[in-house]
Amino acid sequence: MPEAASASFSARAESSLAVSWPMRVRDPRLGLVERWLRYAVPGILAVFLACLVGLAALHIQGQRAEILAGAKAEVEGFARLAARAIAPVGGRASDLRSLMPESERHPGRRLLLVRPDTRIAAAHPPLPADATTLAQVLGESEPLSGLGERAGAMALELPGGESVLAAIHSLPGGAGQVAVLQPIEPLMRGWSARARDQIVLVGAAILVIVGVGLAYGLQSRQATRADRAREQIRGRLETALRRGACGLWDWDIARGRIYWSDSMYALLGYQRQHEYLSFGAVNALVHPDDGDLYSLARGLAAAQTCVDHAFRMRGADGAYVWLRARAEVMPDVTDGGRHLVGIATDITEQRALEETNAASDMRLRDAVEAISEAFVLWDTGNRLVLCNSKFRHLHALSPEDAQSGRSYTDVMGRGVLPQVRRESPEAGLALPGMAARTFEAELTDGRWLQISERRTKDGGYVSVGTDITSLKRHQEQLQASERELIETVRDLKRSRRTLELQTQQLADLAERYLEQKAAAEAASQAKSEFLANMSHELRTPLNAIIGFADVMENAVLGPLGTPRYTEYCRDIRESGSHLLSMIDDILNMARLEARRVRLSPRPISAEAAVASALGLVEAAARDKGIVLGLDVQPGIDLLADPSAMQQILANLVQNAVKFTPAGGRVAVRVRRAGASTHLFVEDSGIGIPRADLARLGRPFTQVEAQMTRSHKGSGLGLAITRSMVELHGGSLRIRSEETVGTVVLVRLPAPTPEQKDRPAPARAAASRPGARRPVAA
Repeated sequence: MPEAASASFSARAESSLAVSWPMRVRDPRLGLVERWLRYAVPGILAVFLACLVGLAALHIQGQRAEILAGAKAEVEGFARLAARAIAPVGGRASDLRSLMPESERHPGRRLLLVRPDTRIAAAHPPLPADATTLAQVLGESEPLSGLGERAGAMALELPGGESVLAAIHSLPGGAGQVAVLQPIEPLMRGWSARARDQIVLVGAAILVIVGVGLAYGLQSRQATRADRAREQIRGRLETALRRGACGLWDWDIARGRIYWSDSMYALLGYQRQHEYLSFGAVNALVHPDDGDLYSLARGLAAAQTCVDHAFRMRGADGAYVWLRARAEVMPDVTDGGRHLVGIATDITEQRALEETNAASDMRLRDAVEAISEAFVLWDTGNRLVLCNSKFRHLHALSPEDAQSGRSYTDVMGRGVLPQVRRESPEAGLALPGMAARTFEAELTDGRWLQISERRTKDGGYVSVGTDITSLKRHQEQLQASERELIETVRDLKRSRRTLELQTQQLADLAERYLEQKAAAEAASQAKSEFLANMSHELRTPLNAIIGFADVMENAVLGPLGTPRYTEYCRDIRESGSHLLSMIDDILNMARLEARRVRLSPRPISAEAAVASALGLVEAAARDKGIVLGLDVQPGIDLLADPSAMQQILANLVQNAVKFTPAGGRVAVRVRRAGASTHLFVEDSGIGIPRADLARLGRPFTQVEAQMTRSHKGSGLGLAITRSMVELHGGSLRIRSEETVGTVVLVRLPAPTPEQKDRPAPARAAASRPGARRPVAA
């Protein structure tokens, strides 16, 4: 906003003096200087007083020193002249008197003539009779006798306590000495008087300066208190204006400038930058549709004294704020001009509420007009407030007849009441707690109306007439339907009895099903036990058959004679080994079904376990030209039983190699997936039909067609693998496509950090290829 802010309050016209006092100076630097001066002036006065007292003391002391210095020079010169004058005379007392000045310029001065033996030969004025030597006059510790004229004039204190200036000069030819004594007190009489006068003058100056300083301090404190009081009053006024969402205006009409209070700036969201706003800057903020300040100025020029105007002004965020300005023209006693002083109140919410109420009223009228019922609302004075076209049509009223504010008698007198054939027996039904009734009336034209009348909270009432002709007809149809429904209910009761009999029969069938299920489970358990026992009984002769066939094949005890016997022995050994493998699978499956397998999951190295499993099929893969691949991310462990994991991996890779044609590819990948470890066994084999995927993993189940014809197997390997994976808390999934290949996904839980603290036994067990012979599928 250009020029839409002002800096501080300052001294203004009397019309706004209560608000725009100079709380802050125009220039912040001047305010800082003023604050410093409040403390600097007393300090400067104190320094000036100290300097004045010091200079006065130094001046007085200098005057005294100057008087003493002149007196010393005069005493010394007088002693030298006296010595020259006394020499030719011979030193009589009358000579000493003639040497003394006759004036009273040097009162108390004494001249002594001292012999070489320090005895006093003559003195003027005369000495007491007991003072015969120079030491008795000057004191025992006087230095003049020894120093003589070299000492010059010295200040001494005589034995009687008198302070004097003394000087000694030797007579020519060693005839003695001349001593001059000048009392100091007579010399200082003039100096004391001048010093006293100067002290009085300095004291008077000190009193004046102290008085001025005290007056300045009191005035400064009073000004500070006044500033604080004005600041407090201003703060209260600004708080009241801000809390009331008001702003103070002062329009200097003659100068064309406008003053805003801080609350006015806060109301519009601007910051104060200048003390006054120009007329044009404020006028630019007024919404164009709400007039301008020029028309207001013309009205004020035409002797208008009061202003009450609502308009919009643009805020700092670009949005317009609704304001209502109430002001009055006041004369300015300082310059004779006129000021428009008043407040501007934020009425944005009020205007928004009025618009909302108008929109709500319009929506209410549209809604009342849109309803299918006849609606009318009367106020407490029984005057019409609102009605719709259905009500006017029912009473044959025109829009002019049904105008708001007309009385009930006037409105009904202009219309026609509908002819009522009869009323419903429920007429006059009253709701508890309020004056209301609802009744039904049949008109002469065959229509039915349901009329509801309610008292409103302000004492009026509302009436709604609903056309229920169709409802009445539906009611008759419902009555007929009710009779039919009663008959239907009777039929349903008969059907219910039939259903109860059928339910009893189903319960009997369920009991028999449970009995047969228990028998089937017992038979399955017996089958598993039988298979386990038979497999165990078959292992003993099979071991002998395999062992003896191996002995004969290798001709351990000697040659068999015919080479064909060696082939027969190899066939016997291979068939026995195949039969033993099938028996081992049956035993494993029987233990799994009987839940007699106990696992000890431990962290084992995934890379070592997979490498051990691939080592079992490495020879078979080399014979078929199959490429084996291993892709294991470093540092991945499997949480599994080492023996069971070896059997799972061996079954999967043996199946992959078995069903992969020559020149194919078998790969094993291990990946970490959150809290699980995924193990993928991929091959490019013959694949599995989609219809057979659901059957894989069941005991003794094999894929039909070419797989059953080309490969041998019991069909238990994948079932054992799935059961062991599930015992580990994992899952096994198979995806396959014919002639493309198969992917088997084994999902196992990943070991926790606590379980990884002891990984050595698990990895050692997994790395032993012969820990347990894997069962091939």
